[in-house]
Amino acid sequence: MIKNVLIFSLILTITFFYNAQFATSATFYGLKNAFGGYEDINMKVYERINPAIVYIDADVPNGISSGTGCVIDESGVILTSSHVIDGAKNIIVETSNGEEYKATVLFSKGVEKDLALLKITPKNSLPCVKLGDSSNVKVGQQILAIGNPFGFQGTLTTGIVSRIDYKRNKIQTDAAINPGSSGGPLLNANGEVIGISQSIYNPDNNKSNIGIGFAIPSNTAKDFIKLAKAEKKF
Repeated sequence: MIKNVLIFSLILTITFFYNAQFATSATFYGLKNAFGGYEDINMKVYERINPAIVYIDADVPNGISSGTGCVIDESGVILTSSHVIDGAKNIIVETSNGEEYKATVLFSKGVEKDLALLKITPKNSLPCVKLGDSSNVKVGQQILAIGNPFGFQGTLTTGIVSRIDYKRNKIQTDAAINPGSSGGPLLNANGEVIGISQSIYNPDNNKSNIGIGFAIPSNTAKDFIKLAKAEKKF
């Protein structure tokens, strides 16, 4: 009798640990697949969009202002933040392949709207970004940001849409946005630009990311571009 009880207990123990191991393996296998999916999206979006992103150095009255830009026309029209180039005497744009060009300002709406269009004359046609519909943006959706933080060109960061500030017309995100990223794209998982990185919240003036960044919605940028075309700026 005792022998049978011991054998039964042993069978139960083995069954328990086998099932626990299987459940754990299944859980981690699922997580592995999920993370693999995110990685695949991140890599594909970056590889497709980064060639359409440029890096900007502007000679402004108080020194050098660095930022990022999105190519919106293959002839060399670039969308960026106006505060990056405001008051600049000389603007140099570097494309993702390392070519440098002197840029001129086509159109700017100043710091309040914080959008500007630049023009360079590239040797060849440039790849362009696609502006998405920011009215479809949802809190919690995955986003990616490409920028030039502190001069580290082609930096990719990821996060989510943390909040939509309807009053100030801003998209808030926890993706790392630092000085030099202004003017760069906030992208959805399809590689569409849903926002233009603008600023970070840094109440202690440390000038570094604390997980609260803001972007101008892409629909605002679309209206800005339409206005520039209406005024025959390009």
